[in-house]
Amino acid sequence: MSGSLYDHALALHAQFPDGPLPGGGAPYPDQERHVRRHAPSDRRVRGREVAAALDDHFASPTSLVEDFADTLATLDVPIHYNEHIAAAALRADSDRVRRVGRELVRHGHDRSAVVVGLALLATDNDDRDIPLIRTIGLLSYYFAPLAAKALERRSGGAEALTWLGDRCAGWGRVYVVEALCDMMSARSWLLRHACDGDYLNGYFAYRVATAAHLHAALNCEDVDEQLIDHTGLLLNVLTDSGGMALGLWDYPAAAPVVEAYTRHVTRLPATEARTRHRTHLAEALRKRPLPGVDTSATVTALLG
Repeated sequence: MSGSLYDHALALHAQFPDGPLPGGGAPYPDQERHVRRHAPSDRRVRGREVAAALDDHFASPTSLVEDFADTLATLDVPIHYNEHIAAAALRADSDRVRRVGRELVRHGHDRSAVVVGLALLATDNDDRDIPLIRTIGLLSYYFAPLAAKALERRSGGAEALTWLGDRCAGWGRVYVVEALCDMMSARSWLLRHACDGDYLNGYFAYRVATAAHLHAALNCEDVDEQLIDHTGLLLNVLTDSGGMALGLWDYPAAAPVVEAYTRHVTRLPATEARTRHRTHLAEALRKRPLPGVDTSATVTALLG
């Protein structure tokens, strides 16, 4: 049998240590044998059969994790937090839940088993599991939702989530950034690294601006170039959220943020990215003026 999904993530991370894995780590080792089960039409019952399997497994002191993993591979397993699965974990002995969760994440050969392992660890708060959780989270499309949930609960979770955020793209980044928006200790990272230019950034850009107090950050004395450049990207995303979430014209601090950004960026040397962001914002304001902003003066300054 091919190696575990954790080993797959670890091997790819060794090749690409500082950024997202190509293709999000796909194809996974279980690609040919994994069967995607149809979810029930009633979302309220989704996860109940997994919860029942957990109850059966934890009720038997001699039940083997390997056999349990085989059972999970036959079930529909939701990749997000599920109250039925969480309740089953909380009904069982916490030490055994922790051991089974670690075993499934570390040695699982099927993604369904690994997801359930993450779901078990997401009911715990042991910091010793952080390296395990964040490593499997590198396979971010499938495992980031529960990896983020599990890391949120840990005292060292913010640092682990920013580490993972630097190494996630696409949907995985959405899940991680949304988790970080609930952590004030992640404010500096959110202000400088949250957006990577992907169109899916539209799902969290508004939350980043509000949760990280962008307006206050731009009015501090020590505004750095990294903050200014990320703000340009963030404002571009907010002008193009396309219904994914609230946009620039919904943002209460939009006018002072645009004015502060314009003031800061026009003092910096031009770069390709800065010029692109300035032009994009200027065109957006020209098409749809922002209340409280002198459109003519701002557009002129941005295009100047």
